[in-house]
Amino acid sequence: MPVSRLTLTDFRSYASAAIEPGSGFVLLFGENGAGKTNLLEAVSMLTPGRGLRGAPLSEMARHGGGGGWAAAATIGDAEIGTGTQPSAPERRQVRINSAPAAVNSLGEWLSILWLTPAMDRLFTATAGERRRFLDRLVLALDPGHAHHSTRYDAAMRARNKLLVDAQWDEAWLGSLEIAMAEHGAAVADARARAVAALDERLAEAPEDEFARAQIGLEGWDAADLASTLHANRSRDAAAGRTTEGPHRQDLAVFHRAKGMPAAQSSTGEQKALLLGLVLAHADLVADRRGEPPILLLDEVAAHLDPKRRAALFDRLEGRGQVWMTATEASLFEGIGAASRFHVEPGAANPA
Repeated sequence: MPVSRLTLTDFRSYASAAIEPGSGFVLLFGENGAGKTNLLEAVSMLTPGRGLRGAPLSEMARHGGGGGWAAAATIGDAEIGTGTQPSAPERRQVRINSAPAAVNSLGEWLSILWLTPAMDRLFTATAGERRRFLDRLVLALDPGHAHHSTRYDAAMRARNKLLVDAQWDEAWLGSLEIAMAEHGAAVADARARAVAALDERLAEAPEDEFARAQIGLEGWDAADLASTLHANRSRDAAAGRTTEGPHRQDLAVFHRAKGMPAAQSSTGEQKALLLGLVLAHADLVADRRGEPPILLLDEVAAHLDPKRRAALFDRLEGRGQVWMTATEASLFEGIGAASRFHVEPGAANPA
């Protein structure tokens, strides 16, 4: 469901702000540094994780503020809020209809996807960055993915720490490996199902200005993880990390028509592949969840030629709530009905 009201308190550059966007295009324009991306980041914090910047929670608090921050939204008849207290700047709190809730429960309320300029380097970035991107795609299809990912990571950190000891606690080590195997299998299965479904959707995508990607998983074959972890204890202790598991998987992306790795494609092709992948995923989410995800597109229009820009606007029409930023309102030319806001330092006013 769309965000019908967004309120911020001491978030980034905003001491206090409230906007009421419509259910379709939400267009934010203003000078560089005005705070457009901060608004998108606030919306992205309405899902599990660290948002579209991946920043520490303490960095989101406004300089000169009290040390905490809050972002809240009206979603249909529900009120969803998240933030931190000054006394615990890295401890995130969530409230749903005024009642405390788990961070991972946010995924049950909203499905949000985003593209930022930093993601243009996704195909040439590290496997870890692609894995985080993949997990965001999976989460939009399977809200329970956050729970299993969190539990897997916690068990892995505990195992790594235990392996440093000269004498291992065999019982505790074994229980951690069982937990990693259980949650790791769920993580790997959710990723495999999402990648297969998305690749099928990409194959059916229209031939337009956005090159179609072909995707798959690499890096770990989802073998018997409990046995592998037990057998690798000495090696992992020497390495200081767990050397096999779903945390070693990577998202492989190819230019479907050319059969070329996305990393070897041109900059323009990589941008088009990424956009096409996100749009196909948005379609898949809409089919699975019965409603389209919220899309956050930061400075996307500015990096497209006029032909691709027009094609993007055509494909975004009717997809639910789509937030877009640009330095100039003219970059949104071609978009009809929309909620338009002029963003200035500390304020976003209807335009």
